[in-house]
Amino acid sequence: MNAKGTGGIRFTTVAELYEKVTGDDDLQIVDVRETSEYESERIKDAISAPLSRFQESSKRIDKYRQSCIICQSGKRAEKYAKQLLKNGYENVSVAKGGMKSWIDAGYPIEGGESTVWSLERQIRFTAGLLVLLGVVLSYSFTPMFLLLPGIVGVGLIFAAVTDTCGMAMVLARMPWNLKCTK
Repeated sequence: MNAKGTGGIRFTTVAELYEKVTGDDDLQIVDVRETSEYESERIKDAISAPLSRFQESSKRIDKYRQSCIICQSGKRAEKYAKQLLKNGYENVSVAKGGMKSWIDAGYPIEGGESTVWSLERQIRFTAGLLVLLGVVLSYSFTPMFLLLPGIVGVGLIFAAVTDTCGMAMVLARMPWNLKCTK
């Protein structure tokens, strides 16, 4: 469980995490996905602490307990862990492969209560809608509306190159994505 990665972050496999969860270990699982993702499926007793609201959500984490950070694939968890380490947390690890690996391994999950789409699905819908809207408006009114699909395309390229998504940051702050249960 103590394999060191970049920036001094420790990584753990989902198999090791499952052993700790089902054992007697004093481990807190910190799920840093957005609230809608957390509500749709999560590991039992995981703490919801979205990366997009780090200052507020990190207060839910016991600084003195062992913490394993998890997200959908591992990228957000790594960013969250780096911020925790900068803020004096010491016993922090990241689950390799995130919830995707956990589910693929067949480990138990809770959830299904959320009717809100996952953040990734909301991004795909919004990007597609903006492109379609730009094309229809350019055909109906003026070709200047073709700038809209162009801007979406540039945004998607930027998101891929930098591994950050401005649209995700905006959508994560929408009221339907802010409801928190735990």
